[in-house]
Amino acid sequence: MVCAPGLRWVLLSALLHSAAPWGARQADRPKQCVAPKSQSDMNSFLWTVRRSPPHPPSYLFGTIHVPYTRVWDFIPNNLKQAFYNSPNVFFELDLTDPQTISKLTSCQLLPHGQNLQTLLPRDLYRRLKRHLDYVKHMMPYWMTSDQRGRGLYADYLFNAIAGNWERKRPVWVMLMVNSLTELDIRSRGTPVLDLFLAQEAEKMRKTTGAVERVEEQCHPLNGLNFSQVSGANLRGSGLIASPLSSTPPNDTVKNRTACPAHA
Repeated sequence: MVCAPGLRWVLLSALLHSAAPWGARQADRPKQCVAPKSQSDMNSFLWTVRRSPPHPPSYLFGTIHVPYTRVWDFIPNNLKQAFYNSPNVFFELDLTDPQTISKLTSCQLLPHGQNLQTLLPRDLYRRLKRHLDYVKHMMPYWMTSDQRGRGLYADYLFNAIAGNWERKRPVWVMLMVNSLTELDIRSRGTPVLDLFLAQEAEKMRKTTGAVERVEEQCHPLNGLNFSQVSGANLRGSGLIASPLSSTPPNDTVKNRTACPAHA
């Protein structure tokens, strides 16, 4: 494996964190994760790339897009030490760059003049709109007192997540709705692992960068046609299959959590 000089640490992750299909029941899954009792019980997706002296080793670490507090206790000390000792840290995308966030937002939008109401079947569009109305109504009850104490309010949070949803491409709407669960809302305001490490790297004045461009993240998803999205994903969500009712289709998974067997 060839590594450029000075590349000490590369942090890669999936753009979209894995999530259970809407409507999937997970009653037997624990709501809280139990941290391993000792370092020997831990494992991690950390690879070491060794080079001939005097070149230092490089590291490759795979992360998951969940609040770092859910997985930090599962990350062994040798991995944390590799991060702290590395002067250069390269991430999948630079999530601390406002331009990156702006590009990620823009790439989710439909071409000018198109909207979801004209693309989705009428029944599915109505179910989607009713579900989002339900989420907006419930969000003040889902949020924590700590979030409110930090100035994070329900209306602002809903608009930050679901604002302009009618202009988004179906695949991004599907992913957006899948993240609008009670557990996810209660963890908003806590950085995901990638962002937390990027913020730590900045505090420690490490050299940082990105190994991918926003276009490389967005174009594969935007290349899916509507039949692929609606058949494989929206139908699995329950928005099509669920009966018409006031109960949201993903209500049964609102307490899902991420308990990694290995960080």
